[in-house]
Amino acid sequence: MTDTAPSAIPLSGQVDLPDGRVELTPGSPPPSGPYANEDLLPVPVAKRTWTTYNFSALWVGMAHNTASWTLASGLIAVGMDWKQAVLTIALANLIVLVPMLLTGHAGPKYGIPFPVFARASFGVRGANLPAVVRALVACGWFGIQTWIGGEAIFFLAGKLIGDSWANASHLGGYAWTMWLSFALFWVLQVAIIYRGMETIRRFENWAAPFVIVGAVVMLIWMSNKAGGLGPLFDQPSKLGWGGGFWKIFWPSLMGMIGFWSTLSLNIPDFTRYGRSQQAQTRGQALGLPTTMTLFAFLSVLVTSGSQAVYGQPIWDPVQLAAKTDNVVGLLYALVTVLVATLSVNIAANLVSPAFDFSNIAPRRISFRTGALVTCVLGVLIFPWKLYSDPQGYIFTWLGLVGGLLGTVAGILIADYWILRRTRLDLTDLYRTGGRYWYDGGWNWRAVAAFLVGGVLAIGGASFKPLTDGRPIPALSSLADYGWAVGLGTSLVLYLALTRLVPPKEA
Repeated sequence: MTDTAPSAIPLSGQVDLPDGRVELTPGSPPPSGPYANEDLLPVPVAKRTWTTYNFSALWVGMAHNTASWTLASGLIAVGMDWKQAVLTIALANLIVLVPMLLTGHAGPKYGIPFPVFARASFGVRGANLPAVVRALVACGWFGIQTWIGGEAIFFLAGKLIGDSWANASHLGGYAWTMWLSFALFWVLQVAIIYRGMETIRRFENWAAPFVIVGAVVMLIWMSNKAGGLGPLFDQPSKLGWGGGFWKIFWPSLMGMIGFWSTLSLNIPDFTRYGRSQQAQTRGQALGLPTTMTLFAFLSVLVTSGSQAVYGQPIWDPVQLAAKTDNVVGLLYALVTVLVATLSVNIAANLVSPAFDFSNIAPRRISFRTGALVTCVLGVLIFPWKLYSDPQGYIFTWLGLVGGLLGTVAGILIADYWILRRTRLDLTDLYRTGGRYWYDGGWNWRAVAAFLVGGVLAIGGASFKPLTDGRPIPALSSLADYGWAVGLGTSLVLYLALTRLVPPKEA
């Protein structure tokens, strides 16, 4: 029997519960050594307490944020009308929900985070490859969201303090007070993440409804400015429904999928706390596609309204909120932006890389240290440049992220669902020389599938505005379908390589 087949005998060191969940044998010493620490070990069943509501609230908190808003408003800015933008986002989130549920299954069943889950397919050491890729993407997202939160503080303080704050001397193209606001928001997030996962869960529970109310308030304000809801619905598409629309639709769809392709990998970081499979399945199905579509609907209506009122679509909600003369309304809108940004940035962009960086050197890097590394790298990627243009934001940043991470999702799904039939050996996930050790800790089959899938997915993509041209022009026809190409290619290639050259028996 190779390690690609489900085990035919009970696995030592773990017990299977009647509800399908698995945990380490009670009373036995937990895995130790260079590939284990307290943050990476399986969560005991007694501590897997998240309910359907917790997962739904998590998604409401993550979906209702400024970056999600700019997804939809950015589509308006590139020429779509509200119907086209909502259709694109709704379809993208129904599609990405599928890998989200498939990879999320390992969380409540085994209580393990994403980097440990990836060890089954990439190897105990090789899991660092997808973990670091995922972590670096999260650093980029963390920086973008922190810049957005800093913007909100900057405008909020400007209304309260006056021109001396808003028109301060410039440094590096921005007022020094903007840089200070960015730093303040950075520190606030570090303080929250240091309090741990339970604090994050409680924060998400109350942040979710607060943000929804804030979005509705912005819609009411904009409809009043436009003279009713009519002008919000009447803004025409600049693309029509012909070839111009479909040329934009496919890369936009892949970009929208790319937005949550990060979470479709590391969702076990959250589902590992789930009370049951039903809790995570129902919570995600109720929370992700519905709330993203609703929020997109609100966003495109408000952005369409800004086009009617100001003559051009204002895709950044912070910039839009700053146009109001009502101080109370402005304060509420910007506080909503702060809460929304905190909600998604901590949950989606700090939790995962904290575990991922911890996986590199479990003995030296704790969850909190990994989070701090993320915060530092999030500044070093210059997020203000990534966020400055909707074209680059949607088609370059999101497209490249989706294409690259789709390859990892394909490998995880192929290994866990098709080859192993969801059966894992918990102790071997932390052990040298076990069934997941492969060749020196690396499974070359997964690495090869990742590299080939990644090249096909993003090799022909445009990297503007980062740089001109395409790395491999011959692959340009695949660029608009990056996420699907990456996932499909890596899934098929990983299965083929594993069947042709099976790993040696552990």
